[in-house]
Amino acid sequence: MHATDPKPTDQDIHDRIVDAILGRRLQPGARLIEADLAGLFGVSRTKVRNAIAKLTQDGIVQVIRNHGASVVSPTRAEARQVIAFRMMVEPPLAAALAHVRPTGAMPALRRHLAAEHAARRLGDGAALIRLTGAFHLLLARLHGNALLLRALRDAGALLCLSIASYGRGDLAACPPDEHGRIVAAIGAGDAEEAAGLMRAHLVHVEHGMDLVEPAGPGARAAALGCALDLPPRRTPARRRTA
Repeated sequence: MHATDPKPTDQDIHDRIVDAILGRRLQPGARLIEADLAGLFGVSRTKVRNAIAKLTQDGIVQVIRNHGASVVSPTRAEARQVIAFRMMVEPPLAAALAHVRPTGAMPALRRHLAAEHAARRLGDGAALIRLTGAFHLLLARLHGNALLLRALRDAGALLCLSIASYGRGDLAACPPDEHGRIVAAIGAGDAEEAAGLMRAHLVHVEHGMDLVEPAGPGARAAALGCALDLPPRRTPARRRTA
């Protein structure tokens, strides 16, 4: 922050942290130390504490006694919930944009796609990750529903953390061309196609993560015994006490 810049508000600090998560610059488990953040932003610790409290309410940050605040590491169940939420919200959002096509929406979407293609062509992975995540927020912004936009920002941050925790291989940015097909359907006014493409896109993202819960000790032992063609062992009966 420069000395001439206005002091950031609690919401500014909150949004900067969310943006860092969306850009994959803050990873699951990263610590958020009040004194450090207050110094970096040039604000009181009270402002930082308020921002962290809001992030905690959003489910993006956790505060542990005697440990402080840190970026959450979502469970697999939480990752599945994030995908389920986006499945409920984003296909109808894409359909609504195709139906209405707000003024200026298509030029904005095409400019965004051009920026994605440029980042991909230049091999700028950091910019590409940021842009592909921002695409989904742009749809909500063009729709004009502020509550929806805020909800998708928080869900997007949790999805980024889920991908960082459970992504397979090099899953990072959204797959190429899928955004372009969604934009084409919106431009054609085909609401059903736009919704279907968005749904397929989110399924693709989900399949890029390992969201199957690991087996417990008993299930692992049973699977190993089956592989070794061994009969299951009987559990000794408990003795009854008088």
